Amino acid sequence: MSLRLSTVILPVDRWHDGGRTKWQRAEELGFHTAYAYDHLSWRTFRDGPWFGALPTLTAAATATERLRLGTLVTSPNFRHPVPLAKELMSLDDISNGRITLGIGAGGKGFDGTALGQEPWTPRERADRFGEFLPLLDRLLTERETDAEGTFYSASEYRNIPGCVQRPRLPFAVAATGPRGMRLAAQYGQAWVTTGDPKLYDEGTPDQSMEALRDQAEKLGKACADSGRDASELDKILLHGFTPDRNRPLESVDAFVDFAGRHHELGFTEIVIHWPIPDSDHAADQSVFERIVTEAVAQLNEAPRSDWPPRDADHRPD
Repeated sequence: MSLRLSTVILPVDRWHDGGRTKWQRAEELGFHTAYAYDHLSWRTFRDGPWFGALPTLTAAATATERLRLGTLVTSPNFRHPVPLAKELMSLDDISNGRITLGIGAGGKGFDGTALGQEPWTPRERADRFGEFLPLLDRLLTERETDAEGTFYSASEYRNIPGCVQRPRLPFAVAATGPRGMRLAAQYGQAWVTTGDPKLYDEGTPDQSMEALRDQAEKLGKACADSGRDASELDKILLHGFTPDRNRPLESVDAFVDFAGRHHELGFTEIVIHWPIPDSDHAADQSVFERIVTEAVAQLNEAPRSDWPPRDADHRPD
């Protein structure tokens, strides 16, 4: 399978003051997908402008025609499956079937306390995600849903007319632990990882590669246990959180080397951050654009495929 290149556009710009231009430029450059972080605020950007992911993606859907769009990632931290399902179905319709839902258990950052709750432990996040994701799958695929859970319930929910993508828009499930891997195997059309966070400060690129190889093997086992072939899932690496930092974005050759090594591990999509000056995601814009237009062509001999087809039945049995 060919390697796809995608980007994360942080929602830090007013739509009419640079925001629209970035999404349109992402389409012009040929990115496969442009994602937005679904946070209420994030890290060093907390005290600056930060806009909502789903409204931003809605605007991006009306400003583009071919570019796939998605969240990376949505979590239960401040969302409930019922209203989220309605918003996703609407966004899939507005985009004419170009939405991918990146989804995960969430973390312990600002999103976890913004509603006034105490931060959940890793086990509590996993428990909630284990209920959130299956219910969201039902809400987006069934015409009528009634469900009563420990954390999330739905009463006489209607999914009409349903998603443009059938039977629903694809899920890209972020997971590293065994419970998350099982959910990715059961419900995902893609798997997302940032690598091993323990290696970020003191690890080496070789150690990171070994950790990613180990994660991919665990995903393969989870798929086998669920009766799926792991090759059915796209494997997405969100760049910027491995020991390489932003070094692969310093030149086309550096990126080709980085991407090629990870493609050999089985990754089918690499996501890079749109440059933001004076931040952890600072990069030379001209080099960034050359990477998009030149690196993928070097890595792939075959034309980039469209994933997933709007009319394809991509839901596991």
